[in-house]
Amino acid sequence: MLRVILLGAGAGGGFPQWNSAGPGCLRARAGDPAALPRSQASIAASADGEHWLLVNASPDLRQQIAATPALHPRRHPLRNSPIGAVLLTGAEVDAVAGLLHLRERQAFELLAAAPTLEVLAANPIFGALNPEFVQRRGITLEQAFSVLGINVTAYAVPGKVPLFAECEGDPGVAEGGEAVGIALSAGGGTLHYIPGCAMMTDALRARLRGADCVLFDGTLFTDDEMIRQGAGPKTARRMGHMPMMGPGSTLDAFADLAVARRIFVHINNTNPALLSDSPERARLLAAGWEVGEDGMEIRL
Repeated sequence: MLRVILLGAGAGGGFPQWNSAGPGCLRARAGDPAALPRSQASIAASADGEHWLLVNASPDLRQQIAATPALHPRRHPLRNSPIGAVLLTGAEVDAVAGLLHLRERQAFELLAAAPTLEVLAANPIFGALNPEFVQRRGITLEQAFSVLGINVTAYAVPGKVPLFAECEGDPGVAEGGEAVGIALSAGGGTLHYIPGCAMMTDALRARLRGADCVLFDGTLFTDDEMIRQGAGPKTARRMGHMPMMGPGSTLDAFADLAVARRIFVHINNTNPALLSDSPERARLLAAGWEVGEDGMEIRL
């Protein structure tokens, strides 16, 4: 059986974001139960409940491990961890910065597509992950492999190069492995984890049709959300994300895919769907979507 724990459901910066005085962030800081905090997006998966694969290593990884008993070290030996591997879906800061929390001479395998490994290799700070203990392994897109008893297939999805790698102007949508979706299974159903996706394609639609569970990019509710709120100058699509609602939205794209369970992840602090009492949340629920929460567990 596949167990998946949603370690973090927020986008970069989490919720509440450290420098945001937006209405949702204010409610979250005040302890409003309708505005539950979210840490930055990551999941943990296991086939046996003992050995765990992390998909992405967010900047919040230390607190995510502390909040998740399944990821705590056992009694013996003195230094140990049930985390046996980390798989990266891209090289954005909120997907890789947490690797630096794992630098204490603990053995695990680090897996990623070539574009992501190239970014890590070019930045000497990731040399803190001692290669004597941390083996980096390239994965081939569309080629199934097994890690810790979990069957994994990684595939390219439309996305963006990392923000820090952008040159002047809009770099456009990339489809060469800069953004990756992950299919996970362990003898039962299949779960797809796609925390960033710029658009729906025919190939992706065919892959997801009839899936048991999809955790999908829910960054912004509408394309111009950040601009309207005065939170930033970019649309969702300019940042490499499909909006939840509106023309060409995620809800439209999934309407006829017959996915059994649909859960939004990587949700930005400006997104009103984070608020459980909002009309936006009600619209998602009516359309058959869940909004991810830290600690949510899925079993297939």
